[in-house]
Amino acid sequence: MKKFISILLWVLFGGLSIAISFHPLNYLLAEKPILVLRFKSAELLARNFYMICFYLHIIFGGIALLIGWVQFSKKLQRKYTQLHRWIGKCYILCVLISGIPGLYIAFYASYGLSPKLGFGAMAVLWLTFTTLGYTTIRRGNVEAHKKMMTYSYAATFAAVTFRLWLPLLIMVFGKFSTAYQIVPWLSWVPNLIIVYFVMERQKRMTHSF
Repeated sequence: MKKFISILLWVLFGGLSIAISFHPLNYLLAEKPILVLRFKSAELLARNFYMICFYLHIIFGGIALLIGWVQFSKKLQRKYTQLHRWIGKCYILCVLISGIPGLYIAFYASYGLSPKLGFGAMAVLWLTFTTLGYTTIRRGNVEAHKKMMTYSYAATFAAVTFRLWLPLLIMVFGKFSTAYQIVPWLSWVPNLIIVYFVMERQKRMTHSF
């Protein structure tokens, strides 16, 4: 039963990551502003720098989401080490290309200060965890590398949890504007908390043997 649940969670984890990773196509194929862009001013949408940053953020963030989840495969880590390293390098590059513009566009988030701070804090932590993941493995600290990259992907996975929480919050509060005050935080803070407690539990189990 435990093995079945593990497989089910793995399939759900991978399936959601893959499905949401293609979400940027909605923006690329649209003929007019859709989704979050609908709430931006015409003046902002006319700024080439903002739009370039927006598309860099969603496209490379989507790629990071698509390739990052497979890095948690024990088989990939042990049997296909070179592939694991290559995917890891691509993932880090994608996070940097997505995260830096993401920090910039966070300042233009709609509906006030809370979304700006929420998205901005996430971008900073995302870049920080990913950078630490790279520097720790360069120093040969495998355990610290695993820890930082797990936190990094928890932030990447916010793209998924954002889209799970937003409709629920709209149902609860009845207003998109209210939901959008909360979801920039709810999309990533619980992810990091869950990762922390899972890793602490694994540490205690390891030390108990």
